[in-house]
This record gives sequence, structure tokens and C-alpha cells, in this order.
Amino acid sequence: MALTLAAPARHELVVKKSRFLGCVEPCADRAAALARVAALRAEHPGAAHVCWALLAGGHSAANDDGEPGGTAGRPMLDVLRHQGLDGVLATAVRYWGGVKLGAGGLVRAYTDCIAQALLTAEKIERVPQMELGCELPYELEGRLRRLAEQHGAQLLDVAHAARVSMRFSLPVTGRAAFTAAVDEVAQGRVAWARESSIASP
Repeated sequence: MALTLAAPARHELVVKKSRFLGCVEPCADRAAALARVAALRAEHPGAAHVCWALLAGGHSAANDDGEPGGTAGRPMLDVLRHQGLDGVLATAVRYWGGVKLGAGGLVRAYTDCIAQALLTAEKIERVPQMELGCELPYELEGRLRRLAEQHGAQLLDVAHAARVSMRFSLPVTGRAAFTAAVDEVAQGRVAWARESSIASP
């Protein structure tokens, strides 16, 4: 069973005057990770390094951002793997303190700031999600919205043309109950689109 995080968690570490601002947070994919790292660079223009590691959907990535190879991103990635996490981004912003830490010192510092952040993080089960689309008459839109809310389906998109098109994201395990409830109310007036991507939050 893969775990993810309910919310971001942070830890600050000071080693020989260098400050390490560690953060672990839920993250869906590489694009979201890169956007978050870019935001951190903007928030911390005086930082020497913004290193990161990502585990999401079975894919991994690590970036040392100018630190010696293998001393930052990879150790943080190892911490995420060791905890059995997925859909999680680890970042560490380093403010240079004027004292070199050496490769071993850097590995320890980056590992510790992420491991300590994870100690305070709330871990939750990662439930696979899917997307489901349908078309329906206008008079059923309100009923379908209420059913979606009752079944934990999140409305992603709605378009109004000759009929209403709606697209939802919901846990894979909830698909059968949701579509059965909709079909019962709609009495054959809802056309389900072919299921698209299956992903995790």
C-alpha cells in the first residue's frame, strides 16, 4: 500500500551556519514539482541551492541544483523511498553559511532535514483516481451534481451545448456505485464517455 501526505510538513536545520529549509508535500507529477521548485526559487532569491526529489506515479526524479553530484537530491529521494511514499515532493532550500560541509556532511544534512520533516507529516493511503465523462439532458444536471457530491466525485469540467457534458475525478473503487446511482436516476438518459486516464492524487 503506497502512502502519500495529507499536507505539507517542514523542518529547519542549521549545520555549521548553513540553513537547510526542508519541506515534504503532496505532489501529483513532475510538472507540478517543477512549478513548486520555481516558486521556491522566487521566494528565496538569496538561497545558494534549491534541491529537490520527487516520487510520483512510479516515476522518480532528483536534482542537486549545483551541490556535488549525489549529495542532495538522491539522499532525499532515498528517504521518500524508505518511507514507502508516492505522490510526494521533497525540497530543501540551502542558505550558505560560509563553511564547507564536505560530501558526507551534505548527505547527512539533506537526509536529516527531510527525515525530520516527515516525522511531523500526516501520512495517508494513496487512493488511485480515475476520470469519467458523460453527456446528459439539461434537466438532469442538478441531480448529477448532487449525486457526485454524495459519492465523492469531484467535478472537473462542465460544458453546455445541445446537451450538458460533465467530467469527474473519483476514486477507482467508487466508480461502480456512482455510475449505478446515476443510471438509476437518469433511466438511460446519461451517455457515459469512454474512461480516460487513471491516475493518483
